Amino acid sequence: MTNSAASTFTANDKAAPSGARATSSSVPTRPNEQHGRRLTAAFEALEGFPALAESQTRLIAALDADPIDPSAIVAALETDLGLGLGVLRVANRLDTASAGRISSIAAAIEVVTPPSLRVLAERTRTVDYFDRAGSWGREADAHRRHVAAVQTAIHRIGAILGDVDVETLSSAALLHDVGKLVLLHAHAGYPEKVLPRDATPEERIVAERRELGVDHALVGGVLVRRWGLPRELARLVERHHADDVDRDVATLRLADLIAHHGHGDEVSPQALMRVARSMGIEAPQLRGLLYDQAVPTQRRARSAAPCPLSGREMEVLRRLAAGRVYKQIAGELGLSTSTVRTHLHNIYGKLGAVDRAQAVLIAVERGWL
Repeated sequence: MTNSAASTFTANDKAAPSGARATSSSVPTRPNEQHGRRLTAAFEALEGFPALAESQTRLIAALDADPIDPSAIVAALETDLGLGLGVLRVANRLDTASAGRISSIAAAIEVVTPPSLRVLAERTRTVDYFDRAGSWGREADAHRRHVAAVQTAIHRIGAILGDVDVETLSSAALLHDVGKLVLLHAHAGYPEKVLPRDATPEERIVAERRELGVDHALVGGVLVRRWGLPRELARLVERHHADDVDRDVATLRLADLIAHHGHGDEVSPQALMRVARSMGIEAPQLRGLLYDQAVPTQRRARSAAPCPLSGREMEVLRRLAAGRVYKQIAGELGLSTSTVRTHLHNIYGKLGAVDRAQAVLIAVERGWL
């Protein structure tokens, strides 16, 4: 985005009422100003983005359960933009030590109490697939289906790599295409009249930049920051189509491509292979990921309880779970064998485990591995 275009994304821009299409002003404005006003009006419209009625029903049922199962609450929230975004915003606004740094649904429901979740569920407007005429029903349903597919791919990539932050990446998946919703509201004819048919994701984002001056990833990153969510989530959203990226962004990008392939969309085999190899995933594993994407999977239950282990301790435990011995773990992490032993001693103490097998079992049962 150019500097002039970026300057249009300011909190001081006047916006149209929520849910309304941006209209032209009687006062002549420069193209960038008109463009910025349309986008700002679209940002405001997304403040009222609804939840799916079924998501609301499942969340309330999870809150009514005795005892409450945190994993059922997470499952109801993490694929629904209306509810999931709502709880992330509430959690990051609370006056807690982690305010502004909560990047996953599981972490969010640690600080947002069940009564507050119920209020959120009851106050959020709902729609379903059968609602039309500008109510966001079709968009909410399509968004959830793609989010769920991307999250499934993230889980499967994590099973291969072993060191993927599934929770944060799942929240990034929930948010990664919010920019498309902004462009849908801001530009008449998007995407049908703006983007080429049967184009790959790479070709579509190039077309967005050419025809609109921005792309949905960049717009999404701006919106995530506007919502006050952690910078890491904004970075993942903004960069999820970029080539020169780190492992987390590459994971999200690969998962997005795999999900598009699973939907039957056009996807570049070269792009898939390039992103996969940048992460250490070779052709046989990539073929397996593409094949398995069409097969429903039961996600393991995850605990909302925070993991007490440090990042380094988790790296050691993951390698322990993969069957590595002390010397192998030390070599892979660039540590001495005695340091690995110290980490394992600390892991056992924090988890209340007596040996490596019990430590791995506890971590798996609680959703940390």
